[in-house]
Amino acid sequence: MATGPRYKVAFRRRREGRTDYYVRRKLLTGHEVRAVLRRSNRNVSVQFATFAMEGDKILATADSKELRGMGWEYSCSSIPAAYLTGYLAGKKALAAGIEYAVLDIGMQNPKAGGVLFAAVAGMCDAGLEVPHGESILPSEDRLNGSHIDEGMEAAIGGLKEKMEAE
Repeated sequence: MATGPRYKVAFRRRREGRTDYYVRRKLLTGHEVRAVLRRSNRNVSVQFATFAMEGDKILATADSKELRGMGWEYSCSSIPAAYLTGYLAGKKALAAGIEYAVLDIGMQNPKAGGVLFAAVAGMCDAGLEVPHGESILPSEDRLNGSHIDEGMEAAIGGLKEKMEAE
């Protein structure tokens, strides 16, 4: 490890690879609500956050674990599950009075047509305005899960109806 009077130790979260402070500063200086998307091996979560000096304030949140309570029987980390999580988050955000959000994917590696952008497609289909390019969204077949199972399209339609009813 480098030593000496001119050596500066990076912030802990930067050393851990959890926060890119340059990107975070750019997002925060925009003074817009952020749609914070995080993905693990088992779940996808979406939070709508705004900056406050005490810490970020979470205005609305949705997690793919909530889909299990609605009758979802498939994987919670797949593209259709991410789409439904984004759709649910978009409905909750609209109920909280949020109409516009900027995407914050943190230090995750974005891939066009991937799970992160399936959640963006769900938020946009719910009626939320999130700036994005159309070329990064997954195809309609992948959003409906026809590449995974034949019966998944019916399950997605049933869950969307439940979300509309709430």
